[in-house]
Amino acid sequence: MKKMDPKYIIELTLKLCATCLIVAGLLGVVNKVTAPNILAINKAKTEAAMKAVVADPDNSTFSDPLALTDEMTAAAQAGGGSLVEAYAVQVGGADAGYALKIDASGSQGIITMMVGLDADGAVTGVSVVKHSETAGIGTKVMGNEPNNKGVPVLDQFIGKSAADGVLNVGSNVDAITGATVSSKGVTAGVNAALAVAGVMG
Repeated sequence: MKKMDPKYIIELTLKLCATCLIVAGLLGVVNKVTAPNILAINKAKTEAAMKAVVADPDNSTFSDPLALTDEMTAAAQAGGGSLVEAYAVQVGGADAGYALKIDASGSQGIITMMVGLDADGAVTGVSVVKHSETAGIGTKVMGNEPNNKGVPVLDQFIGKSAADGVLNVGSNVDAITGATVSSKGVTAGVNAALAVAGVMG
């Protein structure tokens, strides 16, 4: 086996290092230029999702993300979901509840939803932000299509509160035929949001 020239190895190593440094530098520049735009887009999407779940979207304003406490995250987990973000809602300067971003398990992965709650802890709206549910089945739930009773499946949660007890598909929540697991996922997310609202006061 022929030995490689040490000079060649050193030269190749230096060239590779230089290439890596140039690429890393270019990626850093691209990130610096695009990061503010990505942040602005994400903020706009989050605000749109919050407006979709509050009682008075035209007059509602939202706080910056609230600090998540151990008590809040534990409450969400006990309810069947994970708390991702929490925002205070105000209307005309008065406290009007919360908008909570929740993750819950669906049939094909995580369902990320925004749940609006009024100052009394009642649901004002539910909007799915991200999902990977089965097209034509689970997507009917995500798209708020009518359930077995003809009511838009996400809208049936409006007005629900801790006073209604734990929400369960088949008892106090109606599923869409063939999309029971997706319906259960959203229901778990709403239960999680109601549990969080209970500890936030």
